Amino acid sequence: MLLAAVLAILIAMALAVARAVKGPTTFDRMLAGNTVGTLAILFLAALGFLNGRPEWLDIGLVYALLNVISTLAVLKFFRHGDLALGPDDDGAS
Repeated sequence: MLLAAVLAILIAMALAVARAVKGPTTFDRMLAGNTVGTLAILFLAALGFLNGRPEWLDIGLVYALLNVISTLAVLKFFRHGDLALGPDDDGAS
């Protein structure tokens, strides 16, 4: 049963990658990329449970944090056009 869940996650990941490639807008691609990240975390958790390796959950948690940070960075880039503070910015938004 767990093997079927892993296969379903892989199929959903393939569909999300296809959506990321197809687009049509940048935000659709970003949403698909976020979905791929979430499915990768689920895949790590299910595969770790299937192989009896619970430490893969820790890897999944680290990947989840990286996914959130990268999403915030992309959103900041789309809003401000740059990831760094400008010369007139004081850091408070």
